[in-house]
Amino acid sequence: MSPNNRRLGILVGGGPAPGINGAISACVIEAVNSGLEVTGIYDGFAHLVKGEVEKMRPLVISDVSRVHSQGGSILRTSRTNPTKEPDGIKKSIQTLKGLGIEYLVTIGGDDTAYSASELAKAANGDIRVAHIPKTIDNDLPLPGDMPTFGFETARHVGTELVLNLMEDSRSTDRWYFVTVMGRNAGHLALGIGISSGATITVIPEEFRKAKVNLDDITDVLEGAIIKRRVAGHNDGIAVIAEGVAELVPPEQLAAIPGVDIDRDPFGHIRLGEIPLATILKRQVQQRFVARGESFAIIDATMGYELRSAPPIPFDIEYTRTLGHWAVRFLLDEPAEGRLKNGGLVCMVQRRLTALPFEDLREAGTDRPKVRRVDVDSQLYRVAREYMIRLKSEDIEDTEMCAMLAEATGMTPQAYAARYRAAATL
Repeated sequence: MSPNNRRLGILVGGGPAPGINGAISACVIEAVNSGLEVTGIYDGFAHLVKGEVEKMRPLVISDVSRVHSQGGSILRTSRTNPTKEPDGIKKSIQTLKGLGIEYLVTIGGDDTAYSASELAKAANGDIRVAHIPKTIDNDLPLPGDMPTFGFETARHVGTELVLNLMEDSRSTDRWYFVTVMGRNAGHLALGIGISSGATITVIPEEFRKAKVNLDDITDVLEGAIIKRRVAGHNDGIAVIAEGVAELVPPEQLAAIPGVDIDRDPFGHIRLGEIPLATILKRQVQQRFVARGESFAIIDATMGYELRSAPPIPFDIEYTRTLGHWAVRFLLDEPAEGRLKNGGLVCMVQRRLTALPFEDLREAGTDRPKVRRVDVDSQLYRVAREYMIRLKSEDIEDTEMCAMLAEATGMTPQAYAARYRAAATL
């Protein structure tokens, strides 16, 4: 026990992301070097809300000194939501206080950040909280457009996987539909699509209305396939953000045989259990069957193999910096003002700072802010130029529209009327 008996706890919530162990390692090293004892809390809030201390262990520098390059989480993780458990926040605080913990570092995405902020508020300074933002979705609104840790590694690994599929696509003269993680935002799908040179990438931000029919999404994919076919190619790769499924009315998804709509403790639809690529593959293939021909499409889902990949150097450096800063923020920054109870630690233009938890929420609500792809930005418009997809110019160009219509067995007028909406996305 340290002379002043000061303790810091560390937990991880949400899904895994490359770099978690780097953040844990840096926190432990800096805390121990600053005279603190460190308690590693396994499985996020799962045991805290039950008052169980058996799944917690002391951490010293020798436990973590070489884990920064490893994927996964040495403390494991869970999606337990203490705000939804009976007296979950109160019980978590009691458990932490019983362990003598006065500082808490949480590592996670928007849901974990929300849980951390509620705990910090309820503890009212008795337990100060620093949250380290992580998610491969890159959907936390960090200042300076900094990525969340784990995103760069996930994009790197995902790009290599899609490049392999692209070679198979060319060799076998067929299409691949690849679903990529990204609940609310299409950053990861778009990043992988651009980097790999995928034929088309489909993200939820492209659809301007709150709900879309499966046929709307199918029109976009079929339009790209037919346009590429007119150019003389039957192969291609479509990268699709899984968040597109959340735009489809749940009742339409539930009506599909074999699809069950389930929700996690934070109320989100479990997108990993919806076979979006398979559903869209069948939708497109049915279009071709209706025209009297078959069309080969392979469906694949990418996500879990990205989350626990060993971090690339960017994420190793990034997480070690954030982990160190989380401890220094808790120990050095004055416990006053809007950061009295803690905050989110981040980096802005290579400078370390902290944001009040309230700044992470939509104004007037308890819902966390989400950083989405800006489809009106120059960067997105550049990305679109690398894709092969149906455009308004294709409909207006008499010759092109005639070729596209012929490939679908329609008249140019009927084709224009049927696919005009997909061309304007």
